[in-house]
Amino acid sequence: MNRMFKATTAGRSVDEITEGRRLRRMRKADWSRRLVQENRLTVDDLIWPIFLIDGENRREEIAAMPGVFRLSVDLAVREAERAAKLGIPALATFPNVELSLRDQTGSAILDPDNLVNRASRAIKAAVPEIGVITDAALDPFTSHGHDGILRDGIIVNDETVAQIATAAVLQADAGADIIAPSDMMDGRIGAIRDALDAAGFQDVAIMSYATKFASAFYGPYREAIGTKGLLKGDKKTYYIDHANADEAVREAEQDLAEGADMLMVKPGLPYLDIIRRLKDEFAMPTFAYQVSGEYAMIRAAAANGWIDGDKAMLESLVAFKRAGCDGILTYFAPQVAEMLRA
Repeated sequence: MNRMFKATTAGRSVDEITEGRRLRRMRKADWSRRLVQENRLTVDDLIWPIFLIDGENRREEIAAMPGVFRLSVDLAVREAERAAKLGIPALATFPNVELSLRDQTGSAILDPDNLVNRASRAIKAAVPEIGVITDAALDPFTSHGHDGILRDGIIVNDETVAQIATAAVLQADAGADIIAPSDMMDGRIGAIRDALDAAGFQDVAIMSYATKFASAFYGPYREAIGTKGLLKGDKKTYYIDHANADEAVREAEQDLAEGADMLMVKPGLPYLDIIRRLKDEFAMPTFAYQVSGEYAMIRAAAANGWIDGDKAMLESLVAFKRAGCDGILTYFAPQVAEMLRA
């Protein structure tokens, strides 16, 4: 409390102090609360991550993520059509690749007809108006579950970056509108930008997983893409320590200098402070990924009757907007879109 305020309130009652400045006035009715609401969630804020599997007419529920499914490409196209009707702007696709196609280097990511690229072509052919976001990281394609090429127990940076850049061009050629590399290798954004431009994909954007933290919240996702049990060790040599905020800002600054068009913070709710800092520092389009662990916690607590699931879901998404997000990757996207439309 500053000196001037102390001087003006000395010796006065609460009623005298708050006279003319009762903040509860605008909270008394639904219409007035809506009138002064500072942040709003709309369907335009939503990106829907979906999981892919090979085959036809296949839908597999993911045990750790109730209500979320792995989908064959034909069913993914149907969900893309549904998303477009709901007004969801974009999908982000993640493959669960057969173990027989995985190896130490993740070489299947360089197949122009791999699961990700087939899905992009099919979705863009059927629903050209919806955005398709693809990840150029290697973890769904490696036999060890790491995001890069493993040599003598070390994830090698530059060889991984070269392969990711080549994969990004293949993904763009298949119809991806945005490349969102989640691997956290040094220099990957610049390499991808150069490769896309050289191949004539100057209009394909890059959403950088600029601040991807070494987090405990990724477990259900690893089950979803089939890397649970494959991973030896952890990813702390390339993901950011969850205790470090300044380092996250430096990562984002470097990615923007290399040509990133958008920044992403992952996970979401435990890192609202990072979202706010990036938005304040750079004023760039900023996104959060409400990751599988966050989704699973809300679902599990709701299933046990401990929280109101719908209210908690909406509150969490508005929190991202309040922190400064322009959009949110969330598995709740279709449910939220239907609620907002209703």
